[in-house]
Amino acid sequence: MKNGLINAIIAYTIWGLLPIYWKWFESMPAGEILSHRIVWSFLFVAGLIAVQKRWKELKSTITDRKTLVPLIFSSLLITANWLIFIWAVNSGHVVETSIGYYLTPLINVVLAVFFLREKPTGGQWVAVLLAGAGVLLVAIDYGSFPWVSISLALSFGFYGLVKKRVKMEASIGLMTETMIVVPVALIYWGYLGASHQSTAWTMSVSSLALLILSGVATATPLLLFAKAASKLPLSMLGFVQYIGPTLTLIISVLVFKETISAVLLISFCLIWTALVVYAMSSIRAARVPQSAHAK
Repeated sequence: MKNGLINAIIAYTIWGLLPIYWKWFESMPAGEILSHRIVWSFLFVAGLIAVQKRWKELKSTITDRKTLVPLIFSSLLITANWLIFIWAVNSGHVVETSIGYYLTPLINVVLAVFFLREKPTGGQWVAVLLAGAGVLLVAIDYGSFPWVSISLALSFGFYGLVKKRVKMEASIGLMTETMIVVPVALIYWGYLGASHQSTAWTMSVSSLALLILSGVATATPLLLFAKAASKLPLSMLGFVQYIGPTLTLIISVLVFKETISAVLLISFCLIWTALVVYAMSSIRAARVPQSAHAK
């Protein structure tokens, strides 16, 4: 479990800092950024598969319906998540993305209870209620249905559920996911070129190099997340996720100069309190079996 926790912390730290990276391409349409993110991720992971010499594993995965169908679902979920996130960051809605990823752990706990039969402790349920109250305040303060936040939370929550249930090596899973959507991305490239709407190939060399490196920036945290998902309870994985949106929130205020209302600040305090309560409850729950075993 220790290695899984380390992988999760690194993955969520990278995700929390990514808004700075995507803001570099704010002049590009979100769809075009997404297409490049998919293609370069595919090539990066294909390189890993080649180095690891795991082509036979990949072939058995894509020819097995029991694993391919869930991976098609997870591929569509993560692609939708990427598109919404990129659009939100480059449209000045970074705080909303932070709210969405604060909401995701609540979704994870519910999914863990209904689909994985995990049983949160009383303290963990208190944490869920505190975080839920914080999210409710956010929705009230926002003044309308926070579709960006809800969409991000649901898409990533269900993506985590699929990764938890499908037992597969991280690079093989991610390779299959990107392989499913890369044809669409390449067709979109062709459309942009034919209609003279492509902006990527007219960028400076340094900007184009950063865009190509988006494959590494995308694939690395996903690989770490997949490894963490296979070793940690889904509910615990969700609460570790608070690292990401906290970093994103700090960036939105200090770097992108977005404003936070008093109500929003109160809601974040409730969510952070929930994180502390959940962590303490999880530590206490982990010690009980150890004490019983020692006796």
